[in-house]
Amino acid sequence: MEVKTIVVLEGDETGQELLEEALRVLAPEVTGLEIEFRRYDLSLHARRATKNAVVYDAAAAIRDHGLGLKAATITPEGRDDVGSPNRILREEIGGRVIVRTGRRIPGVVPLGGVHAPISIVRMAVGDAYGAKEWRDGTGDDEVAYRTERIERRICRAVAEFAFRQAERTGAKVFGGPKYTVSPTYEGLLKEEMDAAAARHPDVPYEPQLIDATFALLVASAGDPLVIPALNRDGDILSDLVLPLFGSIAGSESLLVAFDDDYETRAVMSEAAHGTAPSLLGKNVANPMAMILAGAALLGYGDDEAGQVGRAIREACLEAVAAGVRTADLGGHAGTTEFTDETIRRVRAKLEVWSTL
Repeated sequence: MEVKTIVVLEGDETGQELLEEALRVLAPEVTGLEIEFRRYDLSLHARRATKNAVVYDAAAAIRDHGLGLKAATITPEGRDDVGSPNRILREEIGGRVIVRTGRRIPGVVPLGGVHAPISIVRMAVGDAYGAKEWRDGTGDDEVAYRTERIERRICRAVAEFAFRQAERTGAKVFGGPKYTVSPTYEGLLKEEMDAAAARHPDVPYEPQLIDATFALLVASAGDPLVIPALNRDGDILSDLVLPLFGSIAGSESLLVAFDDDYETRAVMSEAAHGTAPSLLGKNVANPMAMILAGAALLGYGDDEAGQVGRAIREACLEAVAAGVRTADLGGHAGTTEFTDETIRRVRAKLEVWSTL
């Protein structure tokens, strides 16, 4: 049996606690897979102590092994501090797109009648993140500036990935940037969306300005949607879409790096939520997103790993459907209790499947 290496990026506060829960589910004694976990400490303390060297080392390991599982981390506010590890990881891994999919959580009533999956496919680098910023003047005359940039190759990657995702899932490509107000900058993504639509004529395509996308999102709730977006727009859209389905803890976030033929080279998976310091040590946080993040990584392995990933996803959602829910989903289960139930169901599924 092939030994798989998952690069584990440790984080901060409740983010680290939930990572440990996900690793319990991925353990070889649960999955039957030979998995080696190579761990890197990306806590704020470690990043400051190494001046972000540990982040670069972790990114190199993901490039080498192809799979990374990341806990939520603290991004300090100071301009002279270590900043966001996510920006470094995205650039160093060569990630081009970030994919977050809101989906129904069994037994949880979504908002606004939303029931079909909604995937946000955003650029992983560029735009408002990593922009050059400066200020001139003092007092009331002080002016802040920011120079943003996007690349055609990244816009093409977002558009092409969005249409392929829609093709796989029977969805409609919907939305887009503010290309009328910003035809030169934001229009670059719209040009690539139109070109991808021509390459995929069987995929329904309904471009909209970003403000109309927000306004029409709930009204279009009957159709599965894939929404290509600029980096900043996609970040905001994700934070709107995921709670529509009941909890931001119900979905994983994937950073995908691929070659020029769009074959996947590396994937880093994480929960879409933050470090939740108010929940630290209380055993009440929902580990679902981190467990799903681990399951998503297995989908990029061989058939056996993919089956185990499916078992974890199903077990996680079935636990919720059976009423084993944390407080954010209206239940009373603790963090470890939910993980224990997921593990029990994974083992039962794999045992049954092995006999079929």
